[in-house]
Formats: sequence, C-alpha cells, structure tokens
Amino acid sequence: MAFALTFLVAFLTVFIFFNCLFVAALRLRDNSIVDIGWGVGFILVTLVTLVHSGTAEVRQLLVAVLVLIWGLRLAIRIYRRNRGKGEDFRYKKWREDWGEHWRRRAYLFVFVGQGVMMLLITVPIMLINTYAGPALGGLDLVGVLVWLLGFYFEAVGDSQLDRFLKDASNRGKVMDRGLWRYTRHPNYFGEVTQWWGVYLIAFSIPWGWLGIIGPVTITVLIVAYSGVPMLEKTMMKNPLYVEYAKRTSVFFPLPPKKTPLLT
Repeated sequence: MAFALTFLVAFLTVFIFFNCLFVAALRLRDNSIVDIGWGVGFILVTLVTLVHSGTAEVRQLLVAVLVLIWGLRLAIRIYRRNRGKGEDFRYKKWREDWGEHWRRRAYLFVFVGQGVMMLLITVPIMLINTYAGPALGGLDLVGVLVWLLGFYFEAVGDSQLDRFLKDASNRGKVMDRGLWRYTRHPNYFGEVTQWWGVYLIAFSIPWGWLGIIGPVTITVLIVAYSGVPMLEKTMMKNPLYVEYAKRTSVFFPLPPKKTPLLT
C-alpha cells in the first residue's frame, strides 16, 4: 500500500510534467524540448516522492543528490546544444512521417512513451523513498562507485564530443579519441551504468530487488531501441564511421581492435 501511494504520486508528477512539456512543444513546434525535460523529470520524481515520504534518511538524500547532479548536467548540456538550432532531425522526420496525425502520435509516442519509461526507470528511487532501510553498507558503496564510473563516462564522453564538434578542422571526421576510442557510445554506456549504480543502492531496502526494473528498462531502451540503434543507423551511412566501427566496441568499453568486434 505504501509503495502504491508513492507510485501514484510519481505517476501524477510525470503526467502533469509531460503534459506541460507537450503544450510547450505545440507552441514552439519543437518536440525535441522533451529531451531537455528528460533529466528534469527525473529530478522532479525524485524530489516529489522524497517530500511525500516525510523522511530524510541518508540513503534517500544520497540518491536525491546523485539524480540532481545527473539530471541538471544532462538538461543544461542538451539545452546548450539545441539552443537556436530548431527541432532535432529525429522529431522532424517523425512529424513528416505522421502527417496530419502528428499531434496525436507525438503525444502518445514521444511524451506519453517517455513518461512511461521514466516511471519504470525510477522504480528503485520510489522504493528508496517508500521503505526504511538499514544503515549504508558495502553494497551502497559499490553502488556509488558504479554510479561515479557511469557519470564519468557520460560527462567526459559528452565533453570530449562537444569539443571535437566545435573544432572546424574536425569537419567530416569521426570522433575516435579519448573515451570514444574504446566505445562508440561512452555517454550511453555511462547513463546505463549510473542506473545500475542506483539499483545497487536500493537493493538493501525491503523489496529493493524489484528495483531491477529501472536499470533493465533504461538498458533495453538505450541499447536496443531509441539510443544506440538510431544513431548507428544514421552514422553507418558514413564510410569513415564504418571503418571506426570495425575496430571499436559498440557499447561496452574495450581495447580497440584491428578486426571487427562482435559486441
């Protein structure tokens, strides 16, 4: 019953937030605003369910800080990247493909879809903000270390890519330096890894094992659906990227090879 109430609070938070985003997207004719709202939405769910819990245990505050750091960095980075550039090419193509039904389909597939994903991904956070757990222990430390590893890959990977793209001398080239030498998607690897870290922090609380729904959802979403596959489909049209792909792991960081990797 307690978790059901927390889930209801999270659901209402997500429902209101994504409906507000949808209205803003209609006014701006820019559905890519949802990408900026992605990180913000996680912060809202975390803070609202924390306030609803009426408690402030160390584990709850720890996870709230981690989500706040991750969400703010992501939202600010995407805002700066998209500012003044109009709607992202993915959403433009969908708008064209959907024709006169673009409003309804955008609402269902972009905004409602991401809202559902957010609810599933934040299950470990809801559990942490529902049930009292034991004092922090070794598994929590491992979870924090895993989260830090993921944050490093995401933040540093994004920073390296942004610097590469800003350098005019790199026009037409493929980013294969820094973390990008070991994985074609260090930022996606980092995002997924962070949520596995959050799950480890949640594991010690009652019903914490159910929190695995969160990292499994984000892993499937990024690795098999909207993240890696969409970018790979676009980038594989570039012969230079094809050569880069032959020596670089698609997701997990691995030493570069001279022969194609089966990863």
